[in-house]
Amino acid sequence: MKVANQCPLQSNANQQLPSNFGRIVTGIELESLEPSLESTLKQLLFKHSILVFRGGASVSPRTQLALTRVFDASAPGFYGHDNNNNNNFNFNKKSVLHPDLKTIPAVPQVQLIGNGFVEEHEGLANVNLVHPHHKTFHRDVVSEDDEERGYTRFYRWHIDAALYDLSPPVATTLHAIKVPKDKWQTVRYDDGTGDELKVPLGATAFISGAQAFSILPPHHKSLAVRTRVTYAPHPYVWMSPAKSLPTGLGLYSDSLELPLDALPPFTEEKMKTLPLCWKNPETGELHLQVHPSAIYKLTIDPSPSPKEGDLYSEGATLTSLPEIRALIYSLQRPAIAPQYVYAHDWEEGDFVVFHNRGVLHSITGAFRKDQVRMFHQCNLASGSDPEGPDQEDVERFC
Repeated sequence: MKVANQCPLQSNANQQLPSNFGRIVTGIELESLEPSLESTLKQLLFKHSILVFRGGASVSPRTQLALTRVFDASAPGFYGHDNNNNNNFNFNKKSVLHPDLKTIPAVPQVQLIGNGFVEEHEGLANVNLVHPHHKTFHRDVVSEDDEERGYTRFYRWHIDAALYDLSPPVATTLHAIKVPKDKWQTVRYDDGTGDELKVPLGATAFISGAQAFSILPPHHKSLAVRTRVTYAPHPYVWMSPAKSLPTGLGLYSDSLELPLDALPPFTEEKMKTLPLCWKNPETGELHLQVHPSAIYKLTIDPSPSPKEGDLYSEGATLTSLPEIRALIYSLQRPAIAPQYVYAHDWEEGDFVVFHNRGVLHSITGAFRKDQVRMFHQCNLASGSDPEGPDQEDVERFC
């Protein structure tokens, strides 16, 4: 029987990662995964958040779909944004997701993403892929001179999820088909802190939601376990005119979001309200998991045992976007400090699985038009929403 060997991630971009964050897995063949290893891989993913299978072996789209299913038996089987639904509006042309994804015809749960012109691939023909550039989403951008010198940004910190009607995927898989190499770039936070992080070209950046929660001061932990997040209807259409902060961690409150009556049809029953903290099914840890750009409302329960310094100890419903965003930013910003970010240096053939309910991630970097990059991405809408803090958690942190 094949054995799944695993060792800690090695990051040339960051030598200060939490010791349990991410694992390189060897000793198994993904195209012929033995069923006896499935539970082992699930445990590894929930414990370590990121699994990297490196070795250059090709993984077909159908196998990628099957591997993605391994991590969530409840998944109905359609893509996390339900692109196979004729009434789906995550692929509306106004959506901020619309330019980024090209569906593999034979396996619509798998998307082709990347950069450059692709003449033919897996049933797609004459496709122009566009690597998301921060200049299309950020309000204030890196100057052309600084970009020439290698400076870039985190594009958008997020969770892979429709956040309307559908439950967030448990896992996302990424398979690197073609990876151009070039000079490293420097992510600049541009928020007055002076923070920077050197990253490989096109690195995917990850942070641990468990770490994000664990480093919060007590009054923020108390707030986090008492808070639920309601997301905007059709959030990727709603947010489309708005612009991002320079850290990629949420939006400016410039009142640019589309009014609700300008959105595609929606019902309040399908709007998603999720806990601010999601409970890890393997470790029991709480992960601070919120998509900062899509928030519409916060509901905060009263503290069961108020302490000095508690925020909203009597409970509250927050609907002011400036107030909501400032509060969530204060919770999340510590976790994207350079020492907590893993920037994956992609190699052709890499197959990466990340716990989408346990991490936030962001695209980085900028490619030239002639640099062709091709990845297969897959995630599946879950059959159930993530669980939040239980009564024991509330009593512990409040």
